[in-house]
Amino acid sequence: MEGTETTTIRKVMWRLMPFLFVCYFVAYLDRVNVGFAKLQMNSALGLSEAAYGLGAGLFFISYFLLEVPSNLALDRFGARLWIARIMLSWGLISGLFAFIQPLSSATGLSTEWMFYILRFLLGAAEAGFFPGIIFYLTLWFPSVYRARVVALFMLAIPFSSILGGPVSGALLNLSGGGLEGWQWLFILEALPSILMAFGVIFYLTDRPAQATWLTEQERTWLQARLDVEHEHKQAAEHISIGRSLSDSRVLACAFVYFCLNAASYGVAFFLPTIVKGFGVSNFQTGLLAALPFVFGAIGMVLLGRNSDRTLKRREHVCFAMILAAVGVAGAGLVSSPVLVLGLLCLSQIGVSATPPLLWPIPSAFLTGTSAAAGIAVINSIGNLSGFAGPYLMGYLRDATGDFTAGLLVLGGCALVGGIVAMMLKVSTHLETAASRAPAQARRA
Repeated sequence: MEGTETTTIRKVMWRLMPFLFVCYFVAYLDRVNVGFAKLQMNSALGLSEAAYGLGAGLFFISYFLLEVPSNLALDRFGARLWIARIMLSWGLISGLFAFIQPLSSATGLSTEWMFYILRFLLGAAEAGFFPGIIFYLTLWFPSVYRARVVALFMLAIPFSSILGGPVSGALLNLSGGGLEGWQWLFILEALPSILMAFGVIFYLTDRPAQATWLTEQERTWLQARLDVEHEHKQAAEHISIGRSLSDSRVLACAFVYFCLNAASYGVAFFLPTIVKGFGVSNFQTGLLAALPFVFGAIGMVLLGRNSDRTLKRREHVCFAMILAAVGVAGAGLVSSPVLVLGLLCLSQIGVSATPPLLWPIPSAFLTGTSAAAGIAVINSIGNLSGFAGPYLMGYLRDATGDFTAGLLVLGGCALVGGIVAMMLKVSTHLETAASRAPAQARRA
């Protein structure tokens, strides 16, 4: 049966992970390309640092409000249709950012308010995508594989910055058709999302039982293994949808994720501005801003594999959060561009690695629809700090004239999250029991 397991998991990984990687790549690019557009957009639209930070963060308010309903809809209607709907709507809205000025003139609203509205709508459109994919992966991969597959999926974040940073910086130099570089950036980076939406419908498979690209033996083994895990979790503890929304472990995971995202997005939305302050060109800004994510990608994969090997989930999360705290806070205490960039590289290792280390924890005790709801709760509460982090950074930059205070506060958030991570109640028994149980017993 070991040969069947190896073959089946390899097939599922090669079938799903590259495609989901590309989907998240374009999603994250559309979410954070506003950081590069800001280099020209703020002056074009007359936005202050605080106004930009508020608009950047408004994305996460609507994202929070619609996260749980969206994930429940995905469970009901299936991944293919719902993920395609998400990608199409966010692609269209992302492209509209290029036309803030004409939209402002047509509606009579200020450009500042139009920026706020579009960021809010973008969050509503994308709500449910990330937790939906995390839930989708639980339908395909046994627990002992989840940290590494989430890490592979989330590699799209550093890669969207590694590749997207230089591309976004270069696009700022475009002009033509009456549009400036920042407008072309929004238009050209929205197109892949729209095209990928149609690819989702024809490529993804909702559940293993429908996977005609697996042999009957492989489908039977995979479904049996997942059913065994489900039964172990149900026997240990059955959590309803209602309880999953208020379970102390779910809320603790949400708090850790909140602290992480405060540091992550607070830095990410201002990273091009920080690097631009080194006195480099737009294209060089894109290259240098991509460097921390190279280190983040390496750390994500290595720590994710080690977490699956040792199953010491909370210890890995705590270690990654401390790296993030030291790097972010340290970057606020030094002035040398080389040291600032080096510390941001260190912080990105922790920031990139934490999510794939954290997400296997709730999936170890949540099942079925309660898993869809619980994962969405963690992601929605966690992403609320995506509003607080950028707004705080912008406000403190306006108030103090530099990023030092903001980086110190965000570093402190990451440190608190790391401490709470060590208090998480994690049972490795549920993760290992199913892997020891013979899948044949389930079919008997």
